[in-house]
Amino acid sequence: MKQFIFFIRKEFFHLWRDKKTLFILFGLPVAQILIFGFALTNEVKNTRIAILDNSKDETTNAIIRQLNASRYFDIVRDIKSDHELEAAFREGKIRMAVVFPTQFQYLLLHTNRAAVQLVTDATDPNVANTLANYATAIVMDYQSSMKGHQDLPYTINTELRMLYNPQMKGSYNFVPGVMAMVLMLVCAMMTSISIVREKEMGTMEVILVSPIVPIRVVIAKMVPYFLLSAVNIASILLLSFYVLEVPIQGNLALLVGECLFFTITVLALGLLISSVADSQQTAMLISLMGLFLPTIMLSGFMFPVENMPVPLQVVSNLVPAKWFYYIVKGIMIKGLGFEFVWKETLILAGMTLFFMVVSIRKFKTRLE
Repeated sequence: MKQFIFFIRKEFFHLWRDKKTLFILFGLPVAQILIFGFALTNEVKNTRIAILDNSKDETTNAIIRQLNASRYFDIVRDIKSDHELEAAFREGKIRMAVVFPTQFQYLLLHTNRAAVQLVTDATDPNVANTLANYATAIVMDYQSSMKGHQDLPYTINTELRMLYNPQMKGSYNFVPGVMAMVLMLVCAMMTSISIVREKEMGTMEVILVSPIVPIRVVIAKMVPYFLLSAVNIASILLLSFYVLEVPIQGNLALLVGECLFFTITVLALGLLISSVADSQQTAMLISLMGLFLPTIMLSGFMFPVENMPVPLQVVSNLVPAKWFYYIVKGIMIKGLGFEFVWKETLILAGMTLFFMVVSIRKFKTRLE
């Protein structure tokens, strides 16, 4: 046991002397959660739009004011003709235009019917559809607030409720995914080079002739990174809550426990990579390319898994970040308890056991 503790102390001293590794361990997670937390969003805000008002009456001015007051739109051009409208789209200066016909207010008040044309740049269909929905909602809201407004007979009105995220903030979806990506990349990348580094530095011979058994070597490699990862988890949760304004609806202790457990899973995966890799460059390449793309593409936080082909859905089950993403989203956003995430936790436990067993079996007790 004393040898095991000394080996852990040796790993701590090595990390403390390696300033670049410390910078990656503590600086990279903070940078990633801030950059990805603000940059990765499916919200459409401050979109440049133009107005072609052929009526210029009180009603159109009121609608334009509501559009301009919305955080979704930024009115940058007042178009005078259809020719200017096409030119603005060709130059890429606007993403949408709102066109009011002549006598808009007269038609609305006397015939109870008036049309507003929304012209969007559909080179990005998703953005175009989102902008049209935002503008339609604003126009419908103005219509509902008009004095003397009466519903037609047999009109069916829909009532919309947004559960868990009433303000439709994109950070509610991306923060759990970014947490999974940060822990996956940093923990796996750091541990993936730990055993390989011992071989390249020539210290593996000293370890092999010592009486410490391989399982203790593997665990001792994990302990320092696990404790440092706990600090990263605390910083990520604090940044998510205070900077990105993502609330923690569920039990905080359960959330932290699941994060620490996922850290063990990722550390075991990193040690598995380190056991089979022949050089630090190979270990880095496997951990970056082999884990980054599956985490982004197949975990479910960028693209819904149910929309993927069946073979990819099956492959996504092998990505640990997918199950952690479901756990964090359930606890942090939905406020679920352990009885709702036990299956995902059990899957991560099975992956952890598999990675640990293979890492120990692949650990070479002799240098070739």
